[in-house]
Amino acid sequence: MTSPQDHGAKTVVSLLAPTAIRLDATAQGWEDAVRQAGALLESEGVATSDYTRAMVDSIHTNGPYIVLAPGFAFAHARPSEAVHRTGLSWLRLAEPVEFGHKRNDPVELVVAMAAADSTEHQAAMAQLAKVVSSKPTMERLRTAPDAEAVLAILAETTSPRTAPAPQPATDAEQPSTRGRSLTKDHIMTVCGNGVGTSLFLKNTVEGVLQKWGWGPFITVEATDTVSAKGKAKECDLIMTSGEIGKTLGDLGVPMVIIENFTSEQEVDAALREMYDI
Repeated sequence: MTSPQDHGAKTVVSLLAPTAIRLDATAQGWEDAVRQAGALLESEGVATSDYTRAMVDSIHTNGPYIVLAPGFAFAHARPSEAVHRTGLSWLRLAEPVEFGHKRNDPVELVVAMAAADSTEHQAAMAQLAKVVSSKPTMERLRTAPDAEAVLAILAETTSPRTAPAPQPATDAEQPSTRGRSLTKDHIMTVCGNGVGTSLFLKNTVEGVLQKWGWGPFITVEATDTVSAKGKAKECDLIMTSGEIGKTLGDLGVPMVIIENFTSEQEVDAALREMYDI
């Protein structure tokens, strides 16, 4: 198995050690669950207890924005000196816990990530987003008997597959000739830290745009709240969670709230409404 230190694009399997997987754990609430997921990162030497504390503090500050999909939370914080290397942990709960998300609670799977920088983990996040968006895969992961089975399912479902090349859009399909006029051809997906949950949403948005044939014409950027406030006027649209939307406030550009960051159906409907398609 490839180790996290190997060069090249990081994958979910390469970043998740068998000993960083704990199944059927018991947690006394969301904070305990995040701390347990962080402790797995600590035991692997991926990050220190300061990073675990930062993950908890981020949720206290920004709310349960890390609950990206029904039953799934993606705990993380900003890259810092508390991170020794990029890695993941996997905590499956015997009894789900409430994070306070109005639609995606309760949570039964907490994946924690520590990122050494803002780019090394992006390929792995795209893979994980596809895993979470697949109901059959998530059902298999819910019943996986041990860490080896979890890794086998992840390896199987994230391995490269031959796919047809995306077809270029015709003139009639281009964003400039359908729906509302796009002036900047730029969408921002926003989360508290810009390195985790926003990447999940970015991946989903790009998937929808590719299906429309709009992929070559629109840039999708994942960013954090501070950067979003400074760059809002550079984009046509901001897509984020309800909690982060409240933090951002009115930035003078349209904002769309997405509940399930891995749902192409929800993102597709939101984009169609925004662009009058």
